[in-house]
Amino acid sequence: MQFFHPVIAWCFGTAAALAAPVDQPARFIGKTGAVMVQETVAADTQGLQRWLAGFRTRAAAAGISDAVMDQALRGLSYDADVVRRDRNQSEFTKTIWDYLDTATSDARVENGKAALAKHRRVLQAIEDRYGVEKEIVAAIWGLESAYGTFRGSVPTIQSLATLAYDGRRAAFFEGELLAALKILQSGDTTAPRMQGSWAGAMGHTQFMPSSYLAYAVDFDGDGKRNIWEDDPTDALASTASYLAGFGWTKGALWGMEITLPQGFDYDQTSERVKKPVADWQAMGVRRVDGGDLPDHGTASVLLPGGARGAAFLIYSNFQVIERYNTADAYVIAVGHLADLLKGGPRIASDWPRDLRALTLDERLDLQTRLTRAGFDTKGVDGKMGPNTIAAVKAFQRASGLVPDGYPSLEILQKLP
Repeated sequence: MQFFHPVIAWCFGTAAALAAPVDQPARFIGKTGAVMVQETVAADTQGLQRWLAGFRTRAAAAGISDAVMDQALRGLSYDADVVRRDRNQSEFTKTIWDYLDTATSDARVENGKAALAKHRRVLQAIEDRYGVEKEIVAAIWGLESAYGTFRGSVPTIQSLATLAYDGRRAAFFEGELLAALKILQSGDTTAPRMQGSWAGAMGHTQFMPSSYLAYAVDFDGDGKRNIWEDDPTDALASTASYLAGFGWTKGALWGMEITLPQGFDYDQTSERVKKPVADWQAMGVRRVDGGDLPDHGTASVLLPGGARGAAFLIYSNFQVIERYNTADAYVIAVGHLADLLKGGPRIASDWPRDLRALTLDERLDLQTRLTRAGFDTKGVDGKMGPNTIAAVKAFQRASGLVPDGYPSLEILQKLP
């Protein structure tokens, strides 16, 4: 599950409920085209079957029984739509403000409050057990599956086998396929019931199989860790277990919106720059209501929309949510939605809505031009990660611009 600051690049297994239903692949028109498609799928399915024969040997060495493999792997076909989605995912981007408009919409907040009310006893018991606030768990549930409404209906085993055979990320997906077979062997579910997103994320809160093995729990005591069925109890508890396992601190904030003083040094804005809250306070950073900053340990200042957008002070719980999804926008959406479910206010600052997200080609061009100009992005992959943000900042400083690190079209156009 990977997204990259400061725009959302849609990718596998994450926030499925935020996206509109994906169109089916375009069909070829005419008999010749249809025959070509059928022949290609048939050839790929034969290739998948040959790959599965080798995989069975590796799975057996890992302790998977023949009976489980017979049940799960027999008759699998190559899923061309899964590969299409995997290949095209980087093309689709959103600015953080467009993402938050959907992620924290009035409807999602109201539905979240209704879900909290309906499952309050279970969520409170989960909070008491794992020390993760029920609103945070509910917010992840809301973003990942719209509170269980869109859990995904793609067969997990077939998707993972297709992606492992396809080879672009073969080792990763073969590992996830092996983990999925271990889940089946445990008896927690069956292959027909194991369904989820196109890339293997499953259930109410979209666990990848390896994360399931590490953190899923049987909270309702029925002997199975069931994250797939209508009852969300085990899925919600598993999410809390996951966050607790990565060090969630109950009672501490994930982050908060702040105001920055005139003359603020924007070079200090980065998740890599951590300071005691007292230091930020001494620099003139304040809550949006003008109050003092809560002290939950060291913190960073984040500008996900650049200097013209909202500013946030983020704490260690921010990094815990990042273990679920690395995108700043996703983490802010989870935290802000949780705050709204508690009755908190909406983000007060404006966003630079006149800007648009860079396309994949533009992001690649930006990295190429930055590196060529002496501002090394440590690779050209189209991902606006911390190395690219640092390179943008360095270019902005050298050009007399505000070094907020925002990779805008204006920055691209200024580069030689």
